[in-house]
Amino acid sequence: MVDKRILATYQIETPHPVEYAATVMAGEQSTGTFIRVPGETEALKERFGARVEEIRELGSVETPTLPHSKPPRAPAGSHRYRRARVVLSFPLENMGPSLPNLLSTVAGNLYELREFSGLRLMDLDLPQAFAEAYPGPQFGIEGTRRLAGVRNRPVIGTIVKPSVGLSPVETARVVQTLGEAGLDFVKDDELMANPPHSPLSRRVEAVMRVVNELAERTGKQLMYAFNITDEIENMLRHHDTVLKAGGTCVMVSVNSVGLPSVAHLRRHCQLPIHGHRNGWGALTRCPFLGIELTAYQKLWRLAGVDHLHTNGLRNKFWEPDASVIQSARACLKPFLGGYQIMPVLSSAQWAGQAPDTFRELESVDLMYVCGGGIIGHPGGIRAGVTSVLQGWEAALTGKSLEEYAQDHEELRQAIEMYGSS
Repeated sequence: MVDKRILATYQIETPHPVEYAATVMAGEQSTGTFIRVPGETEALKERFGARVEEIRELGSVETPTLPHSKPPRAPAGSHRYRRARVVLSFPLENMGPSLPNLLSTVAGNLYELREFSGLRLMDLDLPQAFAEAYPGPQFGIEGTRRLAGVRNRPVIGTIVKPSVGLSPVETARVVQTLGEAGLDFVKDDELMANPPHSPLSRRVEAVMRVVNELAERTGKQLMYAFNITDEIENMLRHHDTVLKAGGTCVMVSVNSVGLPSVAHLRRHCQLPIHGHRNGWGALTRCPFLGIELTAYQKLWRLAGVDHLHTNGLRNKFWEPDASVIQSARACLKPFLGGYQIMPVLSSAQWAGQAPDTFRELESVDLMYVCGGGIIGHPGGIRAGVTSVLQGWEAALTGKSLEEYAQDHEELRQAIEMYGSS
């Protein structure tokens, strides 16, 4: 373990020379503090200290991104805020293959250092010891496709709406309609977990009665992701309720429960874990603060989620399309020799984004989750599902939406409803 190191890549902004700032980062997150202390010998620093492996300057700006950094003494108005890409390495020996302690190391107090007016974790390169410690996704892409009964195209899904307020019986009625329309996947909203007006156990009973009846009648079982987000022991119990009822997926709001909780659930779990990243904007929206999904998704893959939300093209949120595609590609990229995970593209999706999504991502190994893009279709929910499938058929055959819509009525109606693309 002595020779094994973790590589962490950062984007920084600082009023100090970048070499000095990088050294401060390395010291703060390993052997150092603001002053030399007894016991901090050269031998200890050599063995346990973080190292600056690479610095690439990216120019400078006149005003800081974040407030309250402390520039060095200089005449007022003379400061430039330098930007750089910095790679630090940390000895695995400092924390062992432990996700929570890894996070404390690579994304801990360094965000509070006054030497910085911007700092963002961009990527992680982890030693094989983490793969030996964490089993990772149990189902991934192949297992999800098998359970959903979908090949050679995205898994098409939606969300139960309204998000909250429906009783278990009312939720089951919605699922009946969605299942009969031919959907592959339906999920609880992240706001609907185990509330007094719709206890999870009763919702599972009502929804699975519908799902199982549809499976007997059609030969295909709808994958329903029940939101089991809760205290750790409650999540285990909720999982068992879903499993006993014949369910094929559970959902967890990963930022709400944390890495150790998801890892513990994974070791108990016998179903795919649908990872919802709500709260993600607080971690990433500022371009010089927080964490890039390239790094973030590796942590959750190790913890054991099988699916992870990445937003979608032309979404209703703030995220640019380039960031969405980068995030989805990151989820599909091999990691530690495996750990396959399925990206979930959602938020204001309809048939119109299918061709661009396929062209940019060059893969159909994804979940394509449409809310209003299916439920709001003028021809009804069944026509909404059909229109999304037709959008993907157009994408896979290389035809434009407009060309394909000439002899596909549901897609034509969708274009009239939602726009040309």
